[in-house]
Amino acid sequence: MTVTSKGPLCPERQMSPRPYDVAVVGAGVVGTAIARELARHPHLHIALLEASADVGDGTSKANTAILHTGFDAVPGSLEARLVREGQRLLAAYAAESGIPVEPVGALLVAWDDAQLDALPGLLEKAGRNGYDAARIIGADETRAREPHLGPGVLGALDVPGESIICPWTTTLAYATQAVRSGVELHLNTRVETVSSEGGDHLLATSRGALRARFLVNAAGLNADVLDRLVLGAGDFTVTPRRGQLIVFDELARDLVRHILLPVPTALGKGVLVAPTVYGNVLLGPTAEDLDDKEATGTTADGLDGLLTKGRRILPALLDEEVTAVYAGLRAATEHDDYRIRCHKERRYVTVGGIRSTGLTASMAIAAHVAGLIAEADAGLDLEEPVEPAPVHMPNLGEAFPRPYQRADLIATDPAYGTIVCHCERVTRGEIRDALISTVPPASLEGLRRRTRARGGRCQGFYCGAAVRALHEGRGEWGPE
Repeated sequence: MTVTSKGPLCPERQMSPRPYDVAVVGAGVVGTAIARELARHPHLHIALLEASADVGDGTSKANTAILHTGFDAVPGSLEARLVREGQRLLAAYAAESGIPVEPVGALLVAWDDAQLDALPGLLEKAGRNGYDAARIIGADETRAREPHLGPGVLGALDVPGESIICPWTTTLAYATQAVRSGVELHLNTRVETVSSEGGDHLLATSRGALRARFLVNAAGLNADVLDRLVLGAGDFTVTPRRGQLIVFDELARDLVRHILLPVPTALGKGVLVAPTVYGNVLLGPTAEDLDDKEATGTTADGLDGLLTKGRRILPALLDEEVTAVYAGLRAATEHDDYRIRCHKERRYVTVGGIRSTGLTASMAIAAHVAGLIAEADAGLDLEEPVEPAPVHMPNLGEAFPRPYQRADLIATDPAYGTIVCHCERVTRGEIRDALISTVPPASLEGLRRRTRARGGRCQGFYCGAAVRALHEGRGEWGPE
């Protein structure tokens, strides 16, 4: 298994007569899914390149964590098809791999006559997207289903197939399975230039040169930049769309039973209130088109706007404690659909314009990309995939037994009975497991995404020193 984060990229490979068969640029949820899908062909020599120090460290880490049905996608679009297929694939994969999913359903709440009038159109769109379980419900039923909603509810579209999911574990499961199947993961590897040499792609990266026969662009916010490096031009421009979110304490969890969505606008689905698989409640996101692809800070205006909308949706939520605020960037483009294009003559696939639905669609996108590669380059021989060995990821969800609750686990290993992070009830055993895992965390934030340590109401105030000591190898189970 190969995971590197520093030093030159296998210098001997530069002299090797055999380049990588496929290089995937970008180790977010889509890039790792593609790497995992290609790893089903064990004869392929595959590289997964990521500019940052961890997988899922860009747009994927700030996803709103919804497993969509695709009921409101543009009918007939590529996104609609891939979200519909991806929802089915990811739900099955999550059950097999231990990724937490809770099928809580969604209510698309109408607060005025215009929104109420829009519900039949949304119901009809759901039908055209192949989703027939949605139905319109009246104000009384809406309030009975969600008794803490604010005043003025006129009705809702009930979408029972929507679920909440752990986005962190999803990306990590893909990456883990890919690496265990032979994919070479190179972190801290930023692609700087791309040229063509002998029919191969020659990538100059921040860690040296790399040669690949086929190149897949899953670079997220920088997909348009990589397109220009490879093709000299691109057919889309990524506009980073910032989404700020507020996380409320676990004590707020009883206030909301479903994902509460507003009637969508041209900027997206608007501000939602949703439970998370970790037991707390999300309010957000905003939708701010920016120029800066690194503007992941929150703003007073953004958070104030969220609180104003949250007060309308679920007034009692604002009486609860706020655990954290954060912001993520979505890779919006000028187009309404995903921009997945194969440039056969260049042995190159662009996977661009993947919005927040990319988490749901990830496995279907990966299968679609593998199909494009197979069609473009028969020499790679993608005819007979082999299923990789299954992975079982550590459970981060509250709907399933956590290690500290499992007497059988503690009896065999007392480390699972020793809690380090008391807010999130994270044990030394879980931290140890993360530190020695196939794709270990490079930072405390990475450790949080693997264990929830420092993610609770104190945000590491009490456990921070102990967690840091373990991460830095000063604890009993630190890395070598």
